[in-house]
Amino acid sequence: MPQAKGEHGTMTDSSLLARAAEIAQSVLAGDLRLGARLIRDLDDQTVLAELILRQLWPHTGRAFILGVTGNPGAGKSTVVDSLIAYYRKAGKRVGVVAIDPSSPFSGGAILGDRIRMQRHALDDGVFIRSLASRGHLGGLSRSTGEIVAVLDAMGFEVVIIETVGVGQGEVDVVALADTKVVVTVPGLGDEVQAIKAGILEIADVLVVNKADREGADRTVRDLLTMLELRHVEEPHGPESPSSEVEIIRTVAVRGEGIGELAAAIARNQEKTAGLAAERRARRARRELRDALLDRCAQRVEQVLSRHADWVDQVQRREIDPYSIAERLLVELLGGTRL
Repeated sequence: MPQAKGEHGTMTDSSLLARAAEIAQSVLAGDLRLGARLIRDLDDQTVLAELILRQLWPHTGRAFILGVTGNPGAGKSTVVDSLIAYYRKAGKRVGVVAIDPSSPFSGGAILGDRIRMQRHALDDGVFIRSLASRGHLGGLSRSTGEIVAVLDAMGFEVVIIETVGVGQGEVDVVALADTKVVVTVPGLGDEVQAIKAGILEIADVLVVNKADREGADRTVRDLLTMLELRHVEEPHGPESPSSEVEIIRTVAVRGEGIGELAAAIARNQEKTAGLAAERRARRARRELRDALLDRCAQRVEQVLSRHADWVDQVQRREIDPYSIAERLLVELLGGTRL
């Protein structure tokens, strides 16, 4: 019988399921302490955490998910911090998943975003989790979607995902977010590089932060030009064929323009409401794919650990890795060949 070891020692299947159901009910009731522990355990991929998430899953899908990304140094965290304050003033509970670069020593999150948002630390209506990217493209670690689901189940009406800002891989955020905000700033160099990196293509709302700096007008003009070019090249986008991307100026450190940004986000949310079913289906496909890939990766490691001779054969060039991969698929699929 499978067993899992946790804070209460080794538990059998029945006690593990009972414990999962108990914790799930507490999380649904808004227990921040247990929610934080569950999120930590999901990042560590424990058996109990997965069982709890299975209990929570029917209670998810209600939160508005906002993705915030952009160039490093553009002030994304300051924009997010100001948005938290705005939504809290409107009475909404806000969860934040701040994807930090992984520590080169521990592999964990550096926690810079949590430090920058410290003023919300004592607010029970705000939950901020820093998560290590662990080298994943797009700055999104595998557990990001699961953590968003937990915050959703806990009743946070707005869940903000702030990504590292690593370039083209940032498009990963599209699969999770209902509305995508891309933050840029004057003086970062040739803004054309941003669109070449694939960041601007995902934007629903563009933010020119630190708009009190010299060059803000030019940055807005350049972004307008790029958007016009994108409209000509892709007149029928995948989500909003007739919508226009708004450009909002902010000085987030002083809270300037944040109300206008929140209004632009709300307009995009209303404008794309008819695409909600399509978006949910795309998100569900990603969630299922990630779960399948995770299971497959675990099974592959198990099979390879039982077949050290395969590794030796490939190393000695006695057999190619492609034939081994085909043999492995047969074993994983229970004798079925693709």
